[in-house]
Amino acid sequence: MADRNKTGTSEPTSRGAGGELHQTASQRDQRTTTNHGVPISDNQNSLKGGKRGPTLLEDFVLREKIQHFDHERIPERIVHARGSAAHGYFELTESLADVTRAKVLTEVGARTEVFVRFSTVAGGAGSVDTPRDVRGFAVKFYTNEGNWDLVGNDIPVFFIQDAIKFPDLIHAVKMEADRGYPQAASAHDTFWDFIGLMPESTHMIMWAMSDRGLPRSYRMIEGFGVNTFRLLDENDDAVFVKFHWRPKLGLQSTCWDEAVKIAGADPDYHRRDLHEAIAAGDFPEWDFGVQVLTQAEADALPFDILDATKLIPEEMVPIRFVGRMVLDRNPDNFFAETEQVAFLPTNMPPGIDVSDDPLLQGRLFSYQDTQLSRLGTVNFNQLPVNQAKGCPYQNFQRDGQMQTKVFTGRANYEPNSLAEYGEIGGPREDPKGGFRSFAAPTEGSKVRLRAETFADHYTQARLFFRSQTPIEQAHLASAIVFELSKVVLEPVRLRVISNLRNVDEDLAKRVADGLNMDLPAASKADVEPQAMDLSPALRIIGKYPPSLKGRTVAILVTDGADRTIIDALRAAAEGDGAAVKIVAPKIGGVVLKNGEKVKADGQLAGSPSVLFDAVALALSDAGCAQLLNEAAAVNFVSDAFSHLKAIGYSQEAKPLLDKAGVFADPGIVLLDAKQGGFAEHAATRQWDREPKLRMLA
Repeated sequence: MADRNKTGTSEPTSRGAGGELHQTASQRDQRTTTNHGVPISDNQNSLKGGKRGPTLLEDFVLREKIQHFDHERIPERIVHARGSAAHGYFELTESLADVTRAKVLTEVGARTEVFVRFSTVAGGAGSVDTPRDVRGFAVKFYTNEGNWDLVGNDIPVFFIQDAIKFPDLIHAVKMEADRGYPQAASAHDTFWDFIGLMPESTHMIMWAMSDRGLPRSYRMIEGFGVNTFRLLDENDDAVFVKFHWRPKLGLQSTCWDEAVKIAGADPDYHRRDLHEAIAAGDFPEWDFGVQVLTQAEADALPFDILDATKLIPEEMVPIRFVGRMVLDRNPDNFFAETEQVAFLPTNMPPGIDVSDDPLLQGRLFSYQDTQLSRLGTVNFNQLPVNQAKGCPYQNFQRDGQMQTKVFTGRANYEPNSLAEYGEIGGPREDPKGGFRSFAAPTEGSKVRLRAETFADHYTQARLFFRSQTPIEQAHLASAIVFELSKVVLEPVRLRVISNLRNVDEDLAKRVADGLNMDLPAASKADVEPQAMDLSPALRIIGKYPPSLKGRTVAILVTDGADRTIIDALRAAAEGDGAAVKIVAPKIGGVVLKNGEKVKADGQLAGSPSVLFDAVALALSDAGCAQLLNEAAAVNFVSDAFSHLKAIGYSQEAKPLLDKAGVFADPGIVLLDAKQGGFAEHAATRQWDREPKLRMLA
């Protein structure tokens, strides 16, 4: 019979009459062991003090597995290797003194210096910016009570429930071990084999395959702490908390075909976008919010908040926005700052604490261990980007590789009484103002099990999919079809579709049809998915402001173009907060109808329309005639149309639109000296156009 564990995987075994497990000699030879040959009884769950209790330090299986994983790459980060960062500040606008004593969250008006790093997860440092992937969103607050590192992602849930599975997840999604590819891509056998065997990953797959996996810009992503944390007040009373960042520019994405072409046209698209926006004074900004709930409120929810594969819909627990973050300075040195910054979930000021979330419990160990490998010393905290800035740091830790501080006195231990004799005694602990953990009661036997409250893997995946708009659902289904089309092993595809039937029957049918496969039977769910009220907050479409602010408009010009049209376009776009780039056939620019020379910001062949949010064509008759024989010009227009962007055009440019296959809709705007409402249509994509252009799942 098949012995099914809590993750849904199975192993062929047999049991005796008394229920004892029998294995063949061959199976014993293939047992998973530690690096020292000790057989492992459970490779799915870390050792905890009770089913929902904290992870225990004695779990040598967990520590060996993660420690080995942390040291597999030197010196590049194993995950989040490709990143971009900026300096800025956090300003509290509403005090949380009712639930925490952390000064960074109680002193209204105070500005705390921050350093923020955005990243992709799967690719190496030399990969591109725009693949379908999760984005890291890590914030280092230099508070007056020590550094606080809020290390999260742009997606509020995660693939796994227990940190012991993290090495398996990343091994599966990284380049396949025997061939070294694909790089920065999840569309391959090993990843989807893992996903199909791990039903708990289904919710995260909905997010990753949605348009959130293809962000337009780091400036236009949300951020989440992912794990559940605690806030502690002056009396050490605790509440649970989820942390949120929401971009002022709104949540925006690209199209899949667009993201692919951007990777070729500008592999550094997101990095360049962030750097140039800050350099231009268009400082990215996010609102900071919290979802706070008591133990009783958490217990009343239909899911377990210690399960990192679950979110708390904001319709259930509204987000309380209490601050803002502004990024206003680019790094002076990419290596010294962006590469050497070390984030640790263990960095928390008094008043903030962890929960028993088993994914978070593993992260508390893993990040510190990783930094020791990457930065080569226990003194990585002395690197300028990692130093505590709002307060001194002092303890009795001495020496170590690359120690840069010169300590005085002979006391390097505590307690000591040397101060009584006129010598330097050193710092002392602070029982009242220092960091204190929440006194959570712990009981139960030591076990390697998942709590029953972690067993529902499909309800929130269903909630996410059904909460999307129809066009977003089509994009999600099409993304899964694309990914599974790259999977060679047919049983892996079938297993994934079987799991999708537990999410939504129509989604499973669309994916099966897109693969031209028969619909397999639904996999057995440990817990049948439940109905939940839809959450419109989970959508992208409709959430961003109807404005061009933070985006870029390209004006393609030729010799003989009309200056009045160009000026009107620039005024309208810049008036709505957009940047304007002039694109010309040659980088030297063009001579306009009035004889004036205009410089170009980009050359046509090197500045395709995928790099811009909307385009306009200010051409002369002769200029248009030349461009009709230029493939880059035809593609400039056809791609913009295919990617659902607004296109403004002078009357002289009409033949180029015709050759590119453009047909009329509200996003195709004839320009005149008054600009003709182009900016209004350019503020969003023309979603109604898409069904006329491509087949979606």
